[in-house]
Amino acid sequence: MLSILIPVYNYDVFALVETLYEQTLECHIPFEIICLDDASQEFTIENQRINQFENTCYSILEKNIGRSAIRNLLAQKAVYENLLFLDADTIPVHRNFISKYISEIENKIVFGGLLYENKKPLPEQILRWIYGKKREALSLSERNKNPSNTALVSNLLIKKEILNHFPFDENLTKYGYEDLLFFTVLKSNQIEIKHIENPVFHLNLESSCLFLNKTKTALENLVLLDYLNKISKNESKIIGSFDFLKKIKLISIFNLVFKKSKQKIERNLLSNKPSLFLFDIYKLGYYCFLKTK
Repeated sequence: MLSILIPVYNYDVFALVETLYEQTLECHIPFEIICLDDASQEFTIENQRINQFENTCYSILEKNIGRSAIRNLLAQKAVYENLLFLDADTIPVHRNFISKYISEIENKIVFGGLLYENKKPLPEQILRWIYGKKREALSLSERNKNPSNTALVSNLLIKKEILNHFPFDENLTKYGYEDLLFFTVLKSNQIEIKHIENPVFHLNLESSCLFLNKTKTALENLVLLDYLNKISKNESKIIGSFDFLKKIKLISIFNLVFKKSKQKIERNLLSNKPSLFLFDIYKLGYYCFLKTK
């Protein structure tokens, strides 16, 4: 009935699998848990313990294939029609996490939401924590205003037949915007996403420096998606803002201002009081740089 699919990369996923296993057993349904490791170098020994659970499998790929391809491969390996995708660095908030998804099993796609713990992290992790709490941990009412743009693959129930027809785009091998592209494709094919209150905590907070570098990588993906006409300004505020600056002929001036203020903005973003407004400016500035270099 339910295939729980977890892509893994350099993360100890045992606690998550143990929690899911116990909850799913209580539901008395046919199930499997598949953990596919994208050629990790860390925690592989710890994760081997997962294979002690019945109907549960942890295996390691010989070569890293990327975030989109590994999700497609997990779906291909799944036995059941109902697929529950979870990121390795999440944990269910509530004890009835699995049973609540089972009650929604008739829906084609269901997103349960994402939360961040209220405890303030280390100073060097503040940017990721603030961004997550303000931009990802949205209430159900906020998510329902724009279901396609607020869903994430990190906690998603989806029918296998949908993923067979609309797989993740494997042209994206690097980090960033694969979720947005996937949900944009579904939206263009009139496939609705139901949002419910069934959240997971996102546990793994990267350092602000690493998160900033990953953001730059993600913006490279966005440039590619714009070039391929796969994401429009209606789906991306960054693309929309760039098109507006281009229309009023201010790209060159904006690039100059960004170049002069880039280091100052970075100092703020790497501080213990980062500004999300400056983070938005930084992303737009870096996108403009990529588009015009």
